[in-house]
Amino acid sequence: MAIHWFLFVAFIIIVIQAVLFRYLGQHGLTYKRYFSKTACFQGEEVELVERIANRNLIPVPWLRLESLIHASLKFQSQVGLDINDGAMFQNHKSLFSLMPFTQITRKHRIECTIRGCYRLNTASLTFGDLLGLYRNTLRLTLDVELLVYPKIAELKHIAIPSHSWQGDMTVRRWIVEDPFMISGVREYRYGDPLNGINWKATARSGRLQVHQHDFTADHRLMILLNVEDHEKMWNQVNDEELFEQGVSYAATFAQYAIGQGMEAGFGSNAYLIDIPKQPVLVEPRSGPEQMTFLLETMARLVVARSISFDDLLEQFAAQNLGSSRMDLVIITSYVSDKMQRTIEQLGYNGNGVQVFPLQKEEDHSASVEQAGAGA
Repeated sequence: MAIHWFLFVAFIIIVIQAVLFRYLGQHGLTYKRYFSKTACFQGEEVELVERIANRNLIPVPWLRLESLIHASLKFQSQVGLDINDGAMFQNHKSLFSLMPFTQITRKHRIECTIRGCYRLNTASLTFGDLLGLYRNTLRLTLDVELLVYPKIAELKHIAIPSHSWQGDMTVRRWIVEDPFMISGVREYRYGDPLNGINWKATARSGRLQVHQHDFTADHRLMILLNVEDHEKMWNQVNDEELFEQGVSYAATFAQYAIGQGMEAGFGSNAYLIDIPKQPVLVEPRSGPEQMTFLLETMARLVVARSISFDDLLEQFAAQNLGSSRMDLVIITSYVSDKMQRTIEQLGYNGNGVQVFPLQKEEDHSASVEQAGAGA
């Protein structure tokens, strides 16, 4: 008779715990995921932090977390993880057990192998009672984003394709004089500041002389990147590695120019992840904020074409931005006849245009060596 009572009591306890877990088990269950930093360069490591908490009196015997993470984010250690690799995404699984009012934090070191914008928007939590009589799955909506900037190439490995990337240049007419550019002396005129008097020239001439300031304008650099790997390409990019190489060169040129105190901009016939089918055009500006904005723009580039590069060049030439005097660097794997005509027109408008040929690393190294031998 005692065994019957034992079985009956055990059955009642099992049913009660299943019912309690069904209605109260997920209350107080929270999950948070974030990266240790919001942006990094290609090849660097970041930490993916997972924080799961049970703020409830009822324990969670088992909980399985599942999410899809892009295959370009490589986990350095897979201890306690179940990762199924795919072509583009890997299925990331973690198993937890939570006592009442406990919190577990896990940190995973991840290597960012490819430039891009990586978002972890969803995850699923599957949990159940101790004996598996009840289980439930929660679909979580997350807002986690990691920007991987393009790799900055070393300048010694690429030739700077510019004739005048030296900062300030003297111009014949401008609106405001540059107080740091002195080209000579002249006689004092009413309204000239007294701190501009050249006392040595005054003593020699016997008349009051002041410094003659010149007019200067900062150089502006515009970098245009062609996503098309050949002239007959439609929407599908066949050589993504070549485009990634071009993005790396564009970031290198922009960093060099802004580091020299110049204004730098960026344009491409690829499009941004949040603005599909629209070409990219960032007006030249200077300063570290502009460099950060350019890197963020390049990280969000999608390897696909919005418009043809011919049309992008024509739009650029037709705008006021394209008719002003600036340096243009065009990074492309080919130059068509139509592109050549627009490039020549940009040169006629007073712009310094340089075409940087985009090709395989081994081909580029061979061409550099041949050019050096010929020189």
